[in-house]
Amino acid sequence: MKSIALKGLSVLLLSSLLAGCQSTETKEVENRPEAETKAVNNESSKSEHNHAHDEDAEKIYAGYFEDSQVQDRALSDWEGDWQSVYPYLLDGTLDEVFEHKAQQNGDKTAEEYKAYYDIGYKTNTERIVIEGNNVTFYENGKAFTGEYEADGYEILNYEAGNRGVRFIFKLTEPADKLPQYIQFSDHSISPTKADHYHIYWGDDRKALLEEVTNWPTYFPSDMDGHTIAHDMIVH
Repeated sequence: MKSIALKGLSVLLLSSLLAGCQSTETKEVENRPEAETKAVNNESSKSEHNHAHDEDAEKIYAGYFEDSQVQDRALSDWEGDWQSVYPYLLDGTLDEVFEHKAQQNGDKTAEEYKAYYDIGYKTNTERIVIEGNNVTFYENGKAFTGEYEADGYEILNYEAGNRGVRFIFKLTEPADKLPQYIQFSDHSISPTKADHYHIYWGDDRKALLEEVTNWPTYFPSDMDGHTIAHDMIVH
């Protein structure tokens, strides 16, 4: 898939990465019996492997990866019943998230963060249900369902130096009230079950890739607003 450069883009990097692992005490290992030492070494090796894996995952989540690491994904990665987080921004449930970001990053006030996310999260589609190849959009209580098929992915290069991947699906048959294309972004670059996602939709595949200010965001419908806020803070 081709790589696309996006200029003049304000990129949001999620912070709060995992802390590093503690090192193994060498003297303790040396004074243990051979069998026990071997077991400790195995655990140490396993810990180092997991730490390296965590570091790789963190880099990918932040948008640093090689083209060769990107793999096609199926619509099943986003299967489920999803709710928009926008109502939680409007009713103040996410205010603690914006306050946390302001304290942690110091580049914007909580009010400025809220205004930024108000543009990002804004949508009239309150719910999305994905089952098999069918995607159902709920807007003002009305449901619109269409069948979608994979249409590859696009790698986006941001001015900040990091990157992103849009996994794209297209409508198999044109239908009223349904977008021709939907594009998922969830910080993952290979097959995995999404725990939340940002989605873009429209009828112009190429133009849609240029959309970087409005990214409606969805979490599982069985999560309450405070749980979602906590999840956002942790990540």
